[in-house]
Amino acid sequence: MRVSIQALTAIATAILLHAGRNQTAAERVSSRLVSANVTGHDSHGVGMIPAYVDGIRSGQLLPNAEIEIVNDKGPFLLIDGGRGFGHVIAEQAMEVAIERAKASHFSVLSLRNSFHLGRLGDWGEMAARSGFICIIYANVQSERPLVAPHGGSDARFVTNPYCTAIPATEKHPTFILDMATSTIAMGKARVANLSGKQVPEGSVIDQQGNPTTDPSVMFQEPAGSLTPFGQHKGFGLALLGDILGGAFSGGGAYLPEREVPDRIINNMMAILIDPNVFGEAKEFGIDVDKYIDWVKASPPAPGFDAVLMPGDPERLCAMERRNNGIPLDAGTIQQLIATARSVNVPEEIITMLSSNT
Repeated sequence: MRVSIQALTAIATAILLHAGRNQTAAERVSSRLVSANVTGHDSHGVGMIPAYVDGIRSGQLLPNAEIEIVNDKGPFLLIDGGRGFGHVIAEQAMEVAIERAKASHFSVLSLRNSFHLGRLGDWGEMAARSGFICIIYANVQSERPLVAPHGGSDARFVTNPYCTAIPATEKHPTFILDMATSTIAMGKARVANLSGKQVPEGSVIDQQGNPTTDPSVMFQEPAGSLTPFGQHKGFGLALLGDILGGAFSGGGAYLPEREVPDRIINNMMAILIDPNVFGEAKEFGIDVDKYIDWVKASPPAPGFDAVLMPGDPERLCAMERRNNGIPLDAGTIQQLIATARSVNVPEEIITMLSSNT
């Protein structure tokens, strides 16, 4: 089933408004969530709303929270998010970091204690639109670990995303590498489980550490685990998310004593760099363009139409979904309807989910 962007935004906003009683936050968060769906990141889209509502009800997500600058050392910032909506907190924090980077050619933002940040690429793109290279390490603290270390058989940390964004050049759009350090994001396992599909081979192990393509093992007790991508390589990058994003910010790396029901806390380090710090931004852009042209000129392998740069799949998906609506599986729709009714969203808004494009 496909739902229009307008209808999905309306239902998402209504749920978050009725749950959190903050109009501005509801509108900002719903816009970001739907944008994740539009670009093909369904794992970070409206399917997260039931978890947000659970967080609000339990007091783990505070809808009215805003950033607090804990330590201000010019281009170096330590900011606390007060367990507020990550889409609001990260935007506020990045605005400060961008202003400091404009003044100093760079800035380092250490953000702690934010509820789920959503799609990490949003914050890399935000910096890139302002002209900065942006490198982000993040960790996750939740009610249970999800990813097994390379060589281990049970989960010890979460999907700890990594992102690098490079501003658009004269010839090419923003380069945006945004990825979980697990083989697949937990949200992708959730979507697969709700839609009755299998997950890719090598992405999940069961409770005994054996490989499986059945996503339901992630939702059983005891639960299975996601695997780090690229074996030891993704494992190493995931550790950096916990160390640089979590421990360095004071928000903490993943430890069992920090497990709290209904809590999805992100901590992150964002490094912003002015590509013109040495006065060579023009040459940098020219070289990047030549390099991308060279890489993309590789003849497509069997089964591929072209070589795509990081960010290209999202742009192609967005073009298609803006024209044809956003596909939602029956399980996600049922969860959204149940959540909407639980917070007393009017039925005339809920019925918008049944409108096909």
